[in-house]
Amino acid sequence: MTDHISDEIPDNSPAEALSKANVLIEALPWLKRFHGEIVVIKFGGNAMVSEELSRAFAEDIVFLRLAGVLPVVVHGGGPQISARLTELGIESEFRGGYRVTTPEAMTVVRDVLRGQINASIVAGIEAHGQKALGLGGDDASLFGGRKRGVVIDGEPVDLGQVGDVVQVGTAAVIDALSIGTVPVVSSIAPDLDSAGDLLNVNADAAAAALAAALGAAKLVILTDVAGLYSDWPNRESLVSSITTSDLRALLPTLESGMIPKMSACLEAVDAGVQKAAIIDGRIAHSILLEVFTSEGIGTEVVPEEES
Repeated sequence: MTDHISDEIPDNSPAEALSKANVLIEALPWLKRFHGEIVVIKFGGNAMVSEELSRAFAEDIVFLRLAGVLPVVVHGGGPQISARLTELGIESEFRGGYRVTTPEAMTVVRDVLRGQINASIVAGIEAHGQKALGLGGDDASLFGGRKRGVVIDGEPVDLGQVGDVVQVGTAAVIDALSIGTVPVVSSIAPDLDSAGDLLNVNADAAAAALAAALGAAKLVILTDVAGLYSDWPNRESLVSSITTSDLRALLPTLESGMIPKMSACLEAVDAGVQKAAIIDGRIAHSILLEVFTSEGIGTEVVPEEES
């Protein structure tokens, strides 16, 4: 009895073989360009909660590392945090787009990010034979943060233990990369003004700060949209590339959900990261499409001199 493997008949024609070869050759200049370079990738959105997309993400990270690129993963976990808080009967409150984070909620945030999501990403990468190391922003002086508040209707609002990354120490990440390990970093930070307290920080901004401190060649942020639209909801207005000055002018007109992501890209490029991109994490292997093809995918932010 013969094992049944697949009903599909593989296309071994010369034309199909040439098509595959052309795909590989198209990647050649980008393999040269990013070989030995750090690429910081922010993982989140639907890609994080889909088993199929999470597996494709892990495959992309391993492919990058084996191709000589040095990927660094930064992640948040808003949906998973909200679900866990609901399970525990803790109300989630959002003010000005930020989660109000009480000490009780902060404990849940840390446990979900470190114990659940970070461990899952590490396990997914290692399932493909690549070593990975889970790090919290509170490990080895990786991040330092300060509380932030928001002003709503002219009144300051206390968000609790919510902050911004204002200090980055890269030693733990560099050490991990130097031994062939993929660092996976969760977006929490010690409060520099209050010893022992932790802050819930925006993962997009944390990824931008880390990319800048590492001198990364590129920052890639996975989103749940195709990219930046200059005239949303007109889907014909998708922007494939934008300079920092044009983005700065466009930023105040964007939908609230896009502002943190595009601000993170802008901050990264302003701080010396060569390029930053937002890409659609709902498309399997979107990271490889962005890094190793000429057209890329999504929207790329470039310095002014590349206009």
